[in-house]
Amino acid sequence: MSLGVSLSVGSQRDTLSPNTGKEIHLLVYKFGLQCDVFISAAIVDMYSKCGHVEDARKVFDKMPKRDLVTWTVMISCYAECGSPEESMALFDRMKDNGIVPDKVSMVTVVFACAKLGAMHKAKMIRDYIWRRKFSLDVILGTAMIDMYAKCGSVDAAREIFDQMKEKNVISWSSMISAYGVHGRGREALQLFPQMLQSGIRPNRITFVSILSACSHSGLIEEGRQFFNSMERDYFVESDVKHYTCMVDLLGRAGRLDEVLELTERMKVDKDEGFWGAILGACRIHGHIGLAEKAAKNLLELGPRNSGYYVLLSNIYANAGKWEEVAKVRQMMTGRGVKKTPGWTWIEINNKLYQFIVGDKSHPQFKEIYEMLKLLVERLELAGYVPDTNFVLHDIDEELKAEFLYTHSEKLAIAFALIATAEDSAIRMTKNLRICGDCHTFIKMVSNIVQRNIVVRDSIRFHHFSNGSCSCGDYW
Repeated sequence: MSLGVSLSVGSQRDTLSPNTGKEIHLLVYKFGLQCDVFISAAIVDMYSKCGHVEDARKVFDKMPKRDLVTWTVMISCYAECGSPEESMALFDRMKDNGIVPDKVSMVTVVFACAKLGAMHKAKMIRDYIWRRKFSLDVILGTAMIDMYAKCGSVDAAREIFDQMKEKNVISWSSMISAYGVHGRGREALQLFPQMLQSGIRPNRITFVSILSACSHSGLIEEGRQFFNSMERDYFVESDVKHYTCMVDLLGRAGRLDEVLELTERMKVDKDEGFWGAILGACRIHGHIGLAEKAAKNLLELGPRNSGYYVLLSNIYANAGKWEEVAKVRQMMTGRGVKKTPGWTWIEINNKLYQFIVGDKSHPQFKEIYEMLKLLVERLELAGYVPDTNFVLHDIDEELKAEFLYTHSEKLAIAFALIATAEDSAIRMTKNLRICGDCHTFIKMVSNIVQRNIVVRDSIRFHHFSNGSCSCGDYW
């Protein structure tokens, strides 16, 4: 019976059928098999792969004994389902329970830390790996490259890359991607010939990384050359992701005619990401006609991503078409799509804090708002004027300015200024794309307070220093 049940659980895990899996779970309790570690671990794994985090955790907590594999599965579950902070807490608890991680579990923890984006956690994990003397093989080394890149230090990622004795195409592609998201496109491109010299042939992922790096740095001609050479020189067939990168590259530069030309001649099926990239380009350059075409195709694909609806709404709002804005919002309501709230995480003294717009939940919110007020006054004397075009509500200008002043990024920076040493860097993560006003605000703050500020948004990293940003205002 035990083997049969475990095989059934494994089958539901592989086919991602949580309803049938729950029926099997009930059978486990009916036959008194919940104490079987192997079966319980399989149920945790099943719920994890189905994205049912709470169900997985309930089974996990009730297990009388947990092995390393079960701990690793639960840690991975939280990371995959958007709760990396829970992954890290569980990793600490696992060690406290005397369970010694192996290399496989460390790869899972490294992945969770990359999702979290917390530098102090990345350093702790690196130190633990060094103490345990785990070798930097292709899998662990590549995971650490990704972790450091997503925690804000591309230089630390490069150190790991250089220490790896063996690298495969994924390792090289990850390092190229790391340079790209940090706006260091030239360095990303320099890696490509080095990869070829090492005997590694590029694949589709490599070219996605290269084209994305070109897009983030505005390297239009270089991007064109790589796109054209894929099939001609390296026999890599272009897919929708490569076309999406090209749309992003050309769209950011305002070359929407070329985007249309590319769209018409491409032979692969267009997906949500492709049309979303076109919609993003229209948001930057205010092209309503093309935006409506992209939105029509997106809605036919039936996306549940609220970001697409918000982008279209923003385009209409910028054009003052408030009736169209209302229609988009009604459409979202009708389809049960909810807008993702914007928040900012900031790392202060090895602890993460979260802010939302207008947040007053922090115990020090009075000091935070007082610091923000002083900061705005200094910035206004230096010439800062709030860009109310980024407040997409039909309200008067004064209310728009007040709304802008309490964006989550600004609150996080104000908190950092009262809670950290004057010479320390400020690091934070934004779950959405940083708005243009906050971008200008942070540039000026970095100059006035002479602090380096690193912001990871949903698109890329921004490194602010001395009044400028690593993106060159191109994002």
